[in-house]
Amino acid sequence: MPATRRLAELRHPQVAELLSERSIVVLPLGAVEQHGPHLPFVTDLLIAEAVATETVRRFGDTFDLWLAEPLAYTKSNEHARFAGSVWVDPQTLLATVDAVARAVATTGAGTLVFLNGHGGNTALLQVALREVRLAHGLRTFLLHPAVPPDAGGVSDAGEAGMGVHGGLHETSLVLHLRPDLVDLGLARRNVPERLAANRHVRFGGSVPFGWLADDFGPDGHIGDPTGASAELGGELFDAAIVRLGEQLAEIATFDFGRS
Repeated sequence: MPATRRLAELRHPQVAELLSERSIVVLPLGAVEQHGPHLPFVTDLLIAEAVATETVRRFGDTFDLWLAEPLAYTKSNEHARFAGSVWVDPQTLLATVDAVARAVATTGAGTLVFLNGHGGNTALLQVALREVRLAHGLRTFLLHPAVPPDAGGVSDAGEAGMGVHGGLHETSLVLHLRPDLVDLGLARRNVPERLAANRHVRFGGSVPFGWLADDFGPDGHIGDPTGASAELGGELFDAAIVRLGEQLAEIATFDFGRS
């Protein structure tokens, strides 16, 4: 049993000793972007890193998991009009992910998992799965602490399924992880009610659409954080770890079925 499962904490000789084709490298991706008046810029990065760290701690020995250092600055230009948000363009993110994957392939690990905490990265990372597979031979998978509502995940019924950014769940998770960074006194409901009746053109509907955070008002969040609590955040966090453990169990035994 290794003393650490954080890849960057190993010494060079240990890489060849400890990693093998069975090893799974987990790369957290977050974002540094506005999350309304009540949450910090670091929300997505905080959640992704905390979930990845706990997942590797709990299941690392079972599935031979290795934690890579997180990517903080990612594809966040939907928040470009809010000062303090930091983003890279799509080409830069894809190139960065490719460079990390190229390095991971030299370790002898056979699998790279993206654990993504920012919905704005999801579509690009789905592209990266195949690009990395083709270029570097790694098995590649995309996981989330929770699938973003605008990518088919769920949010609270009180948010009409559209709590996509700084809403009930994200606010509760940050209250659980870092309550000192949250000001619930500034939390306001901001749900695009006019989209709720749409069957297709809505968050989570069958027709994706391009949007910017300020399309839905000056506060920049989309959802209803007013009922958030640390207790709910703890429940969501624990459920995410359990779900990720189940997903990693299937990843660890995944086979393309080639004869």
